Amino acid sequence: MSRWFHRSLVLILLASVAPAWAAIPVYGFKVVHTYPHDTAAYTEGLFFKDGQLYESTGQLGISTVRKVDLESGEVLQRQRVPKQYFGEGIVDWKDRMIQLTWQSQTGFVYDLASLTPKKTFSYPGEGWALTRDDHQLYMSDGSAELRVLDPETLAEIRRIKVTADGVPVTNLNELEWVDGEIYANVWLTSRIARINPTSGHVVGWIDLTGLFDNSQLPNPVDDVLNGIAWDAAHKRLFVTGKCWPQLFEVTLVPRTGK
Repeated sequence: MSRWFHRSLVLILLASVAPAWAAIPVYGFKVVHTYPHDTAAYTEGLFFKDGQLYESTGQLGISTVRKVDLESGEVLQRQRVPKQYFGEGIVDWKDRMIQLTWQSQTGFVYDLASLTPKKTFSYPGEGWALTRDDHQLYMSDGSAELRVLDPETLAEIRRIKVTADGVPVTNLNELEWVDGEIYANVWLTSRIARINPTSGHVVGWIDLTGLFDNSQLPNPVDDVLNGIAWDAAHKRLFVTGKCWPQLFEVTLVPRTGK
């Protein structure tokens, strides 16, 4: 999201979720490999399929969906989103790619192979991110709830309330389905929540503090961690951030402490 906050509001947000981080297992990370990433890509959605990365980028007037070569970071295909829309999360379903927009209550369906737009659809409220399992889609909207969508009609089926030790976890952002769990960036933090999709309980935290120093970027408050992709075939986890120069392949390392 491109939402400028007064620093005190950010501190209030962090303080409100901190107690929910206390008693849940925390995982650190080890960087396995780094790949180039387009610093003009304000990353809103990311997934890996058939050897390629698919990425959506935000900001009014310059939002895109794109296919990206992992090794080189080269953009192989690109489709521009109409200028009035702020592009958000994406997910693949069969031969399609589905994209949300932020506050326009409008989503787009593309042909996955060509990235050609096929149709639009509507939903209430904001759109932040998408992921899927083999049967349904999961959508975040910045709240502590994930919406479950029918992948064919894109209608909402139900909602999952996400909690950590009984405390709602808000600002759930970019999503990825990883071995039966939903991984979710917690916006404005360096944490990823590992969510049980049945109960909505956070069963683990991934702490990516120190992965990348975004203070060197032009807009460090905005250019934060956001982007998770999972290569299920080779069990590779990729993460990046908005306008970061690198995409990281990481493995998780269990650790103690908050």
